[in-house]
Amino acid sequence: MARKHARFRFQLPELVLTLLLVFSGVMLAFSSGGFVISIEKVGFALVSTLQKGVNAVTTGLSNTVNAVHELSRLKEENAALTEKLKNYEYMQRTNTEIRKENERLKEQLAFSQSIEQKNYAAQIIGRDPDSLYSGLTINKGSRHGIRKNMPVIAVQSGTVGLVGKIVTVGLGTSLVMPIYDLKCAVSGRIQNTRDIGLVNGRGTAENPLSMKYIKKRVLEELHFGDLVVTSGESENYIRDIPIGSISKITVLDYDSSLDIEITPIIDFARLETVIVTDLKEANPPLQSGGAE
Repeated sequence: MARKHARFRFQLPELVLTLLLVFSGVMLAFSSGGFVISIEKVGFALVSTLQKGVNAVTTGLSNTVNAVHELSRLKEENAALTEKLKNYEYMQRTNTEIRKENERLKEQLAFSQSIEQKNYAAQIIGRDPDSLYSGLTINKGSRHGIRKNMPVIAVQSGTVGLVGKIVTVGLGTSLVMPIYDLKCAVSGRIQNTRDIGLVNGRGTAENPLSMKYIKKRVLEELHFGDLVVTSGESENYIRDIPIGSISKITVLDYDSSLDIEITPIIDFARLETVIVTDLKEANPPLQSGGAE
């Protein structure tokens, strides 16, 4: 038995009623401003969204540019601060060096005023271990009163010590032969026992000095660290200027004398200033300041 398909058909009254309802709704919406409001809202939403996007892009670009400028400014400030820090550290080092130099000069001045012999302060301006003498060049010469064979001493860390003697004199500079030179010989006295021997250099400042002609009979009286000073008997050096201290004693079977090593009292690697003494002229008295 065949099925019959149901068909939905609009009747005329129903169609008219539907059209009237749609028309009434449209008219009601226009009369109440509903469509106008909706269009305005849609337009506002589109425009505001566009403005928001443009503003976001503009703000992002502006922030990026500002960030680049700020980074550049910070780099410049950092470079300036770094340079100031370097200058500050340099000034600190310079001030420290100036204070140390002033202390050395005060120390040297006090000693130079205390000795009886006339003396001249000088600065070491050169070292030449390969010359005829293991020479120290100073910035004083004949026009300053320096003469050949004048003894040279120094004050270092509060300690007075023998440096050597003048061997060559120029107009404005002089050459000092230090006590560690192979050709240097100084009459020395062991301060403890008062025995006299001859102190010779061994060629370089790193090697100890050698003291000869100290008899074996005084061996029991000697000690490591005993001070050796200038004897002053040859009149080539001021008396009782420290030369060094005993660092080693060797007994030689074939020799009646001891072989004694002396460590110099002066650290020549750090020596900067010296005092040249004139044994033939007295140190002038200090002038008192102020008028009577």
